[in-house]
Amino acid sequence: MYSDPNIKLVKSNPFITVIIPTKNSELHIKKCLSSILNQTFQDYEIIIRDCISDDDTLKSINSFNDNRIKVYSEMDSGVYDAMNKGITTAKGEWIYFLGSDDELFGNRVFDNVYELLKTSRNMAIYGSVLVVGDAGWAKDGEVYDGHFSIEKIISNNICHQSIFYNKRMFNNSETFNQSYKICADHDLNIRLATQFRFHYIDLIIAKFRGGGLSSQADANFISDFDNIVIKHHPYRVHKFNLLNIKIQKEAHQQLMNGRFLKSLYLYSVLIYKKTIFKMFLKAKK
Repeated sequence: MYSDPNIKLVKSNPFITVIIPTKNSELHIKKCLSSILNQTFQDYEIIIRDCISDDDTLKSINSFNDNRIKVYSEMDSGVYDAMNKGITTAKGEWIYFLGSDDELFGNRVFDNVYELLKTSRNMAIYGSVLVVGDAGWAKDGEVYDGHFSIEKIISNNICHQSIFYNKRMFNNSETFNQSYKICADHDLNIRLATQFRFHYIDLIIAKFRGGGLSSQADANFISDFDNIVIKHHPYRVHKFNLLNIKIQKEAHQQLMNGRFLKSLYLYSVLIYKKTIFKMFLKAKK
């Protein structure tokens, strides 16, 4: 499928910009890039924001010799700083973020979403990801995670490897909050879902490799979570539901920290509270 890259014409304004942060990513970056370059749809650019890798990451990237790949190698303060910088240089109408150890799911992903991206009035189009390895919040081989309501976005988040963002979503300085080193994508989606509609398509977009940053807990995000939700979704979140979300976040943090009994206890409390609340609603009818 991958043809001679030297005959590719680079459009001044490609339809899709793929942004990939890298830091010593030599183990998986070739598979990641091949999954993009082998797409049947070819109207895209690839922006790689590399944090001064000292392995063979850049050598692996340059081996493709494809003029649609644009590499920026400089120090950054983390993956979300790199992604923010990628947004500023992106020329595509739609922006897609992919981890350097992730891959697109098959060679027709862009083709399968093109017509919808071209005609949709929605500003975010998303599908699902196939989890490879244990991600903590999802098991190996699991498809994560279908359609998301606003409430589900708040409590669980959409994997950003499954989302195509219209670039106009970032026009009002809506970018990744770098104070959240792990969950800045969750924070961003909570904020964007206040302003724009997220449209679901029943497709697997990418293979998401578990075990990275997103499999860990983010203390700053957990601490700020209630205020984020109250600020951006004041009319949607009932106090009871907010407490449930807080318990779920704490249970997840305990699980990530290896405190399995504490996590199990919190999940049990959550199930109990939801059951009691449903009984209450039923009695009110």
